[in-house]
Amino acid sequence: MFDLKGKVALITGGSRGIGRAIALRLAENGVDVVVNYVRHRRDAEATVQAIEDLGGRCLAVKANVAKEEDVARMFEEIAKTYQRLDILVSNAASGVLKPVMELTTRHWNWAMDINARALLTLSQHAVPMMEKGGRIMAVSSIGAVRAVPNYTVVGASKAALESLVRHLAVELGPQGIHVNTISAGVVDTDALKKFPNRDEIISESLRRTPMGRLTTPDDVADVALFLCSDLARMIHGQTVVVDGGYAIAG
Repeated sequence: MFDLKGKVALITGGSRGIGRAIALRLAENGVDVVVNYVRHRRDAEATVQAIEDLGGRCLAVKANVAKEEDVARMFEEIAKTYQRLDILVSNAASGVLKPVMELTTRHWNWAMDINARALLTLSQHAVPMMEKGGRIMAVSSIGAVRAVPNYTVVGASKAALESLVRHLAVELGPQGIHVNTISAGVVDTDALKKFPNRDEIISESLRRTPMGRLTTPDDVADVALFLCSDLARMIHGQTVVVDGGYAIAG
């Protein structure tokens, strides 16, 4: 069920953290990978090397997914190298962590463009390359449905992302394209290090999570692999939460 040999996947923000874990997991199961990055070239090169060490093919492409011209250029490179796309994982994310009264229009637009609108632009380029159906996944977080201190614009953009997934699912389902969201719990990646209360977040998450540990990038990658498989053929337009029960613990 997890033999995806011959398929091609684009993972935005694929050089580190959750994106890198998804790229590796798909490559382990036969997928040719495109790793998108913006600033961390060495991490992207290391990911390419790790995938090639597994015997897979990997292309690293620098592109800011918030810029339509960058996305268009990236898809030109994908078409030139692979001539197709079967899987799109919209994982790249950014945003500022500030109290509500300190936020500006620039902060709002920045988060919305990268975390939400990018999925629309990516999908518009990806769908014409998915001639035999495909999988589109967006990576979200619990901040889309819960208030998290200083997470206002990021949380709002993640909520918009999850809404966009549902609308894409309705329109693209008839073409055999599955669209879903993976909502990750607290994952100790470089992104979490930007939170001033990181240690408090980790300790509180451990206390509240019934499974007794934090979610890892590999946990998220396993769900991404499942959603790419035929086992998930009737999961569509959904937000799949991967958090060890954190969200249900009050």
